[in-house]
Amino acid sequence: MVARVVTVAFEGVDARRVSVEVQRTQGASKFLLVGLGDKAVVESRERVRAAFAGLGLSLPNGRIIASLAPADLPKEGSHYDLPIALAIMSLMRIIPPDVLEGWAAVGELGLDGTIANIAGALPAAVAAGAMGLGLICPEASGPEAAWAGETRILAAPSLIALVNHFRGTQVLAPPQPGRMLDGERVPDLREVKGQENAKRALEIAAAGGHNLCFVGPPGSGKSMMAQRLPGLLPPLSPEELLQTSMVHSVAGLIAKGELTRARPFRSPHHSASMAALTGGGVRAKPGEVSLAHNGVLFLDELPEFSAQALDSLRQPLETGEVMVARANAHVRYPARFQLVAAMNPCRCGHGGAGKGACGRAPRCQADYQRRVSGPLMDRIDLQIEVPPVTAADLALAPPAEGTAEAAARVAAARDLAAERAKGAGEGAPALNALAQGEWLETICDLDSSARALLSRAAEAAGLTARGWTRTLRLARTIADLDGAPAVRRVHVAEALIYRRVGAPVGESALG
Repeated sequence: MVARVVTVAFEGVDARRVSVEVQRTQGASKFLLVGLGDKAVVESRERVRAAFAGLGLSLPNGRIIASLAPADLPKEGSHYDLPIALAIMSLMRIIPPDVLEGWAAVGELGLDGTIANIAGALPAAVAAGAMGLGLICPEASGPEAAWAGETRILAAPSLIALVNHFRGTQVLAPPQPGRMLDGERVPDLREVKGQENAKRALEIAAAGGHNLCFVGPPGSGKSMMAQRLPGLLPPLSPEELLQTSMVHSVAGLIAKGELTRARPFRSPHHSASMAALTGGGVRAKPGEVSLAHNGVLFLDELPEFSAQALDSLRQPLETGEVMVARANAHVRYPARFQLVAAMNPCRCGHGGAGKGACGRAPRCQADYQRRVSGPLMDRIDLQIEVPPVTAADLALAPPAEGTAEAAARVAAARDLAAERAKGAGEGAPALNALAQGEWLETICDLDSSARALLSRAAEAAGLTARGWTRTLRLARTIADLDGAPAVRRVHVAEALIYRRVGAPVGESALG
């Protein structure tokens, strides 16, 4: 006789079906586990054996073979404990064999038979629902798995509770989804004095989903403004919420099943490695670019990151996903994030002008800024010089407008772009930063004056094809903030101001 229980193997945020098959044959008592499992999977034998002992049970006599099929699919993690234990219990007739047919199971066993929390409960529940199955999971993972919608969830604290449930002596109630949180309070833009040009650029970036880089001396407010960007962005849509929560679930970052509609804001230290940014490690965990999916990735002190780590961002910035390549597998994670970077003009911080000016300018500036590759900077739509904050700025009263007013304009501009995309049919992106090809030409149908200005600027400043495209996207967003149906010359002119295209700080890229 062979007992079967369905479980899943995680590949990024996707969960693939795995069948746990257990068979007992004649021979010396031995417990074998096959199916290309990692160290944690192999150790399941001892956890299952100990959990059974904690319940006063012993494994059946003879040779027990537990197979995880398909055999050529790599399997990682401790969540195979529970399905293996349930299959053995079904084989021993402790649980009626037919009751497990409509269920998939995930969970790690404690030595006393308790079922411990696991990462990835939400993707597992979504995958189980897609297979027409319910999901058996740890009690602590139940509120997270319950967000999967119509999928039946059975959340048990221990093996004995599951046995009693299937025998009908103790019925487990289905878990309720965790709370929907508002997210942490975002500082108000009203607290930033001066820097009106930088604030305007921040508003444009929020309206169109554009990448942004602030360049200025220490204390000029670069980090302050970056930290206030999430307050300008609209809450996650239901689809975006599910996508983001799936990544955070795989990373084990969802506590008590609590989700938030606030967009992610990730700010890794500049010592972060390439694997930390893009994902990797023994189990190919998601990196910062994926944890910031549908949100903001803030890189402070941009040139201090390693060149390898920074250049690894070039692909996800273009494609919206990252591929973690390993010897035996390729794992794909979503990575549609908005990049906000901040950097000093040179290593000493102050550049070549004003109080505390660098004595080695402009060579120091050029050397420092070359630590960020040209192709990466070409992918940043807005490149803003942030001057020092003066005593006169600090003496001013707080600005009349803050986050609420700017967020209202951002929401109106995003609504215009969404309505335009909706009218174009399926496939048209709602964010201007994602527009390309024929759709970009349609929404940025420049008149002769605007096109002539862009052509002259492209020749003078050496705009690449990518730079041309990103300038058009930027101009479209500026027009949306103005409520203009067409992109005019004035919008193109402002968009060109925000592209430094590699000019040293203090010099215009257009001459």
